[in-house]
Amino acid sequence: MAFVTTQTINRYYDCYRDTEIVFSKEIIHTLKMDPRQIYIKSGGLQWPCIVNSSSFNQAKIILGTNGGAYATLSKKDPDPVSLKFSFYNPDGQLMSFFVNAKVDIIQPYMNSTDLSLITIQYTQRPPDDLIVMLGSLVEANMNAIRRKEDRIHITQNSMRKLGLQRKELTVSIQNIQRNCILQDLSFGGAKIVLLGLSKFLLQKEAFLQLEFDDPHEMMIIKGIIVSTTPVEGRSDLIGASIQFQEDSISLAYKIRINNYISTMRKDELNANKDEQQGEVQKVSEAK
Repeated sequence: MAFVTTQTINRYYDCYRDTEIVFSKEIIHTLKMDPRQIYIKSGGLQWPCIVNSSSFNQAKIILGTNGGAYATLSKKDPDPVSLKFSFYNPDGQLMSFFVNAKVDIIQPYMNSTDLSLITIQYTQRPPDDLIVMLGSLVEANMNAIRRKEDRIHITQNSMRKLGLQRKELTVSIQNIQRNCILQDLSFGGAKIVLLGLSKFLLQKEAFLQLEFDDPHEMMIIKGIIVSTTPVEGRSDLIGASIQFQEDSISLAYKIRINNYISTMRKDELNANKDEQQGEVQKVSEAK
């Protein structure tokens, strides 16, 4: 887990403790969860299960109704349980931890007689690792809406903080690969500079290829070229603004953009605080 301050962890917990996250295939992939290493434990025994969803207060797991796990958890007064989560760190090492809980609600899963959906209430605050992973997902999705148009100008500094390998990219327009230079990024789009004429590019589909490090990821995001601008002094070049299609924007991309914007906001707040303290110091010295 990347370094996250205690203040951020507590903010995630306080703001999103009741937000339920359904573990879709994309979320499992983004979190690098290992579904084969998920277990429910009770009375010294443990059984594999499927985590359907989790918040910071509870989880919903799926179990077969014919196994020992269901028989144990569906007793009138079931023993306390613990849910084992397992994720892979960027270095490939498996990270596992248990969260203590108690059985709350047992019901059929999607009206099935073979599967049950069991709600367990956490009896302790989840580990910080889980709070950071789920909290960053929730915040990224929220900011992808609230801060959709915040632009990140591509410089050496912003590339380093984003983990962006290069700003010289490839974009596919009408099945033709073109070289371009990335000028800015946002949750909802990008601006690039490339060879071409506006009338042949406006309202055309574009597939922008981005490559990141730490961890290494290759992303192709689909969008539409919604506007173009001339490049001063270059009649052969134009700036093209791409509006991404929502269903083409991955969670991994949203998290990268959100981490950068959140870091920049924190730096700005710290800079403003330092500036204010400097002004107070000047006033004190002038007295």
